[in-house]
Formats: sequence, C-alpha cells, structure tokens
Amino acid sequence: MKQYGTSAKVGKTNINVYTEGSGAFTIVFMAGSGVGCPVYEYKPLYHRMSDKYRIAVVEKAGYGLSGKAETPRTIENLVEESRTALKKLNILPPYILAPHSYSGFEAIWWANTYPEEVEAVLGVDMGFPELMIAQGKEIPEEKKKAMVDKTRSLMQKIAKRGLLDKLLRNKTVNASGLMKSSELTDEEKKIYEETYYKNVASEAVFEESVRAVENAEKAEHTGYLTCPACFAVSNMKVPVKALSWQQAAKDYAEHCDAEVHFFNEGHLMYTKIPDELSGVFLSFLHKHNFDADQ
Repeated sequence: MKQYGTSAKVGKTNINVYTEGSGAFTIVFMAGSGVGCPVYEYKPLYHRMSDKYRIAVVEKAGYGLSGKAETPRTIENLVEESRTALKKLNILPPYILAPHSYSGFEAIWWANTYPEEVEAVLGVDMGFPELMIAQGKEIPEEKKKAMVDKTRSLMQKIAKRGLLDKLLRNKTVNASGLMKSSELTDEEKKIYEETYYKNVASEAVFEESVRAVENAEKAEHTGYLTCPACFAVSNMKVPVKALSWQQAAKDYAEHCDAEVHFFNEGHLMYTKIPDELSGVFLSFLHKHNFDADQ
C-alpha cells in the first residue's frame, strides 16, 4: 500500500500524521468514529484551507495507516497519543482543533485540560457530551454492547469483500460519496479503498463505541470550552428522545458563546458542501484574528 503522511512511534504503536500547507497557525483534523482513511476522508474540506493554514490530520490507532491500538480507548489515551505524535513530528502547539463526530469529546477534553495548547475549535459536526450522556441513559449498557457486537459481526463480513460488501457499498466504503466524486484522484481513491478495508473491522473503533458514554462524561467534567469555537452542525438524526443533534449543539454553543451554523445536510457533509464549510471556518478564523499572515 502506498504511504502518505509520516509515522511517529507512540508507546507500542505508530500514529500516522499527514500535513500540507503552511501558515502561522496549525489546524489539526481529528477523525470521527470508524473513519477508515481520515487523510483522504477530510481532504475536500482541509484542502480548501491549506493555502492559508498548515493542516495536520491525525490518524488515531486503528485508523488510516496507523498501527493497532495498544492501550485502552479512554479519552486520556486518545488525546495523549495525538499530542505525543504531533510533538514527535515537530508539529508544535498551539493548535486549532477541527474534530469530527466522536472526536468532539476528545477536542473538548484536550482544550480544557491543556488550554495553552488550543487556540480555537472548529467543530465539523462534532459530538457534544450531553447528547451522548442522554443516549446512554436511554440505551442500557447491555443493549449498547449487543449493538456493537452486531456491528462488529457485520464489519467482519464486509472486510471479506464479497457479495454483502458489494450490496452495501454505498453505505460503507462509499458512504461519503468520495469514490464517485472528483475530490480524490484515481490513485487516492485506490489508497482510500485499501485503507478502508484494512480498518473496517478495527477493534479500536468498537472499543471507542463501548466507551462513548464514559469518554463523554469525562469531557463534560472538564467544563465548557473557553477558547473561541465555531460549530458546523448537520441535520443528523439520533436515537435519543430527550435531545436532538442540533439542539445539543445549540445548547452547548450558548454555554460557551460559540458561533454555530446549521446545515440541511447529513453527518458527512464535509464531502457534500466543502466550499460552504471552509467558507464558514475561514470567516470565523479571520474574525478572531487567526490569520495566516500573523
């Protein structure tokens, strides 16, 4: 498989980090749960920002070209491994964090635990602790584990790349539409696909799912973000009666005086409306004087 990025030895595993662009500020893209190839998954968005900013895409253990997870998938380990990899590769703080989905918990924990390292947060439809905690109250632990086991079984079958994989292709490897779009080159699509199947049954992802409520609670305990933040929020539906995805974002934004933008697009909207999203984030960064020429 063709390599991209640079690998850093972190503990007993290797963490892959890809960089492009340059500027006075580094935007760190953080992957959502189960994103098999983060570097190419988020390219439509970050590639539109790398002419003004240095971009760093961290591939967590069990993701992309990184090695297997060798530590429990607690929020502390997830963040520490990302921090360590960046520093080992001389990509030094402070950072502007750009978390997608699950990594929203990580970004909140990171920004509040190490405030000197994080200047701002750009939420790419990031997850908020309150919603996951509410979901945990409505879905019993045993049911959650059963759901994860069912998903593990399905992904193990998908990994064999047989008839089931072909039938579900637009819900798996092409869920974000990148295999049919012009955002990636033919070579990048090939690498994306190979990397996706390498990680489709990653145990790290399943453990993250089991620990989701635990990690959300730890993020919540650090308090609300105190740094400038901008949230781009989709219309994703969630299995929670007490709180909707957009309401959770609105509530959180009000507590930390964050800028929030709602879109009538799904959770993987960074591949559907990258021009709009990059425009929102670039405008926000300019407004807060995070300009590339500083």
